[in-house]
Amino acid sequence: MISRNGQLLRISAVLVCLLLCTAPVAHAQSSRQTIETVLPRVVKIFGAGGVKNLESYGSGFLVSAEGHLVTVWSHVLDADRVTVVLDDGRRFDAELLGAEPSLELAVLKIDAQDLPFFDLDQISDAGPGTRVLAFSNVFEVAVGDEPVSVVHGVIAATDELSARSGRYDVSYTGPVYVVDAVTNNSGAAGGVLTTRDGQLLGMIGRQLQNSQSNTWLNYAMPLSELDTTIRQIQSGDFSRNRDSESTEFDDNFDSIDFGIVLVPDVVERTPAYVDAVLDGSQAMAEGLQPDDLIVFANNRLVHSCKAFEEELGQLQPSDDLTVVVRRGGVLLTISLTAPRTLPQR
Repeated sequence: MISRNGQLLRISAVLVCLLLCTAPVAHAQSSRQTIETVLPRVVKIFGAGGVKNLESYGSGFLVSAEGHLVTVWSHVLDADRVTVVLDDGRRFDAELLGAEPSLELAVLKIDAQDLPFFDLDQISDAGPGTRVLAFSNVFEVAVGDEPVSVVHGVIAATDELSARSGRYDVSYTGPVYVVDAVTNNSGAAGGVLTTRDGQLLGMIGRQLQNSQSNTWLNYAMPLSELDTTIRQIQSGDFSRNRDSESTEFDDNFDSIDFGIVLVPDVVERTPAYVDAVLDGSQAMAEGLQPDDLIVFANNRLVHSCKAFEEELGQLQPSDDLTVVVRRGGVLLTISLTAPRTLPQR
């Protein structure tokens, strides 16, 4: 685990050469070959951000020749247009196929063919002491056909994640690789961790702090924990996808039932900002605040006030409601529960 103050110097592609020059000679050729193989499978992602110190870029990696790619779910995906840039500089608009915030996971699709990709049938696991490489577009070093950054390090430990974003605990609590290298910084989330010979190990996570020590974490989530959900989303069989579910109860609940007052819905896609939180409401008790932007509701991306109300309208009495909001420069997860009885309209 590495402690850092979040103010690291901008990483450049030169870092690759500097790091490889310090590596043992026995690994030099293997590392160069791995980098040449992995770089075309890593993509740069550009979307929402640019305000309140939120970066508008991230990383991802291809998992099919037909343009399916995996990244970390984040505010970057909350945009009308999400752009994916390949290693060769080609740019594509991406479609969000599905997301599972509890796994920090999103799957996108671009309209492309014959792409190099990581085979999910060849995921590897590793233990402490394994030498690894981390690939990501950290600090937006690459915007076109420039290579993303590569950092080498060692897996220091494998452990259950106990971390927070701001003062809120994060939703993912599964196992992680704790890496003895600075891997998690702005734009790095969604990048990949591989062995020195290029075997896929994990996906680099968001910037988080250890719940006990308050130190920054450098970690990756094992792909073995994400593999099943990635395949389900990729094939359209994701169990949380509500597109094909019945809409019989489309008007069960609305935002007021939770104590949430949204901004006036004056245009077709008014962002779902919280205008006010009612005194004594569940939303107030759970810490929702005015000016929070609702980004996800029960794992579905919220593009507008209307989309949020439609999601609430599908809830049944006592259903759980997990709301992800953007506040300042962080994403926060807030857990709510639908009332036990349907409201009288």
